[in-house]
Amino acid sequence: MSSVEPFDLGEIDSFDHECDVLVVGFGAAGAAAAYEAAAAGADVIVLERASGAGGSSAQSGGELYLGGGTSVQKACGFDDTPEDMYAFLEAALGPHADTEKLRLYCDENVEHFEWFVARGVEFKPTLFTGHAWMPFTDDGLMWLGEGAWPYNTLAKPAARGHRPAAPGFAGKVLMEKLEGAATAAGAVTHTDTVATNLVLDGKRVAGLVARKFGERVTYRARRAVVLTTGGFVDNEEMLADHAPVLLGHGKVSDGLDDGSGIRMATAIGAATRRMGVVEISMTALPALVARGMLVNGLGRRFVNEDVYPGIYSTHAILDEPGPYWGIIDEEGFEDIPPGDLWQVRPKYVTETLAELEESLGMVPGSLEHTVEVYNRYAENGEDPYFHKDPRWLRPLKAPFAAVDPRDGFFGSGAGKGSGAAGFTLGGLHTTVDGEVLNNSGEPVSGLYAAGRASSGMHGEGYISGTSLGDGTFFGRRAGKAAARKE
Repeated sequence: MSSVEPFDLGEIDSFDHECDVLVVGFGAAGAAAAYEAAAAGADVIVLERASGAGGSSAQSGGELYLGGGTSVQKACGFDDTPEDMYAFLEAALGPHADTEKLRLYCDENVEHFEWFVARGVEFKPTLFTGHAWMPFTDDGLMWLGEGAWPYNTLAKPAARGHRPAAPGFAGKVLMEKLEGAATAAGAVTHTDTVATNLVLDGKRVAGLVARKFGERVTYRARRAVVLTTGGFVDNEEMLADHAPVLLGHGKVSDGLDDGSGIRMATAIGAATRRMGVVEISMTALPALVARGMLVNGLGRRFVNEDVYPGIYSTHAILDEPGPYWGIIDEEGFEDIPPGDLWQVRPKYVTETLAELEESLGMVPGSLEHTVEVYNRYAENGEDPYFHKDPRWLRPLKAPFAAVDPRDGFFGSGAGKGSGAAGFTLGGLHTTVDGEVLNNSGEPVSGLYAAGRASSGMHGEGYISGTSLGDGTFFGRRAGKAAARKE
């Protein structure tokens, strides 16, 4: 890894560019920060190492975890409150969620939703009722495990997965709107520019050094630098040091989440938080396992399969013996709507569970016992072991099939080898206004961060939409605070 040691202001004879606020990274968090800083009257430059804005945000499904009573929720029949939203997220993003950030996020979430609408992001007021990582519809709202046990015992269930009006991957649509808003507000973008080192004026961040097509370029930031450079899933050395559980798995990123912003900041004494926390997801098809079951290498269930799939994925990879299998029967498979099936097909199909056990290399009788117990209770719409919703319960009957998560979402080898992919959630320690803190808990003057470059509201859990949600929410706060800095 290249050196990220800071430059002293006196080492820079003259700066190539000057601005009030310098935002580093043009994903969703960077766009939100740039917009708010520019809207506050600051002269803003956004640096982007790629040839255009977007980053990992543009490649995402585009889900935004929003709630508390948005107009889309009301149109779909939900009477949601910030209190119920908080109760769900504290549990789902825990243990050890950042309650200060989470409380603020939930309390001000309806306003945050309206901010997206005002930036031109459209949400269709319709509900997707299926169980999926991401539906290939343009429905504006989806469930993300809020109605599953145990969360339905902690808060009144309400769907909160807000989706921009586009079928399938909507991250690009979201980024187009946010990029346009930041540019219209006055932010200027410098692409193909890689930030390499911060510049210090004493203990204050005063700018940074970058490279553009191999040439050094210097930037003076009169008020502040805002780091929105993403996480570090693409940096094998940092993964080995902080989050080795992700080694050997696929990456959920645009390939440029190399931790550069985190490294530049820690080189000047910035503190980090929860660097070992990750999200790791199997490519098991939610619509399939909800109608059947998810079992570990011993043929045992270990979760209610209607929960948010990221929760059972992380639980499986971290705690359960592999390999993992989605078990389904013919009726259940045929019941999956074509749009939710993607291109996944069973790897093994047998007339008996004994034959399926042999095909999967399981202990004889192990899967038979699991299915026998499941069927006995499913006859009465019950699941006393894991409390799956009765909507998904019914006895499984021959013929039986097993789906290998390693075959991927599209049956094309996505996540081959491990059947899982992930990203990092830890990063720089920040206040609710995005101020980067040092190891004494004091703000590093002139330095802010948001998005996956920072440690946001997550504890050890994750729900889809909370990265884009907290990245934009706290990115906005960082942009406003940076613009005020004198």
